[in-house]
Amino acid sequence: MAELSTLARPYAKAAFAHAQQASDLSGWSAALATAAAVSQNEKIGELLDDPQQTSDARAEKFLAVCGDFNASQQNFIKLLAENHRMALLPEISHLFEALKADAESTLEVEVLTARALSDEQAQRLTQALSKKFSREVHLHSAVDESLLGGAIIRAGDTVIDGTVRGRLAKLAEAMNS
Repeated sequence: MAELSTLARPYAKAAFAHAQQASDLSGWSAALATAAAVSQNEKIGELLDDPQQTSDARAEKFLAVCGDFNASQQNFIKLLAENHRMALLPEISHLFEALKADAESTLEVEVLTARALSDEQAQRLTQALSKKFSREVHLHSAVDESLLGGAIIRAGDTVIDGTVRGRLAKLAEAMNS
């Protein structure tokens, strides 16, 4: 996985720099997300792996499936096809989103709870996390009935385990030390 990131990073940075210069971060974000999803389709994967197809033919067929891309986005896809890097599109999209979130000072946060959060709880949690991370937080909550109680919060690389099971595990570890 690290190798994919290493290969994809220069492309993601280049796309981000161009999108930022063109003031079109959201347009590029949507285009890369679409391209990433299309590239993971099984039939498209066969097309991308077909050695009998030229890079131009791969790019043209790929773009025909993707829909409306502007000239810069089309050129980006053609460059990836020419360099045999189309398989990197999901990772490029992921890295682009991380660069975009960093530039916009936003953070996507996933919260798993045993029961659905009330609007007030979600608002308080969003405010607390915004303060903790010094960023605008976009909260996505889901219910996991296998949790006994509490919550698991995933914010970027940070995971906060506030579940009952997690607290009991910490207590048991402390008692065994």
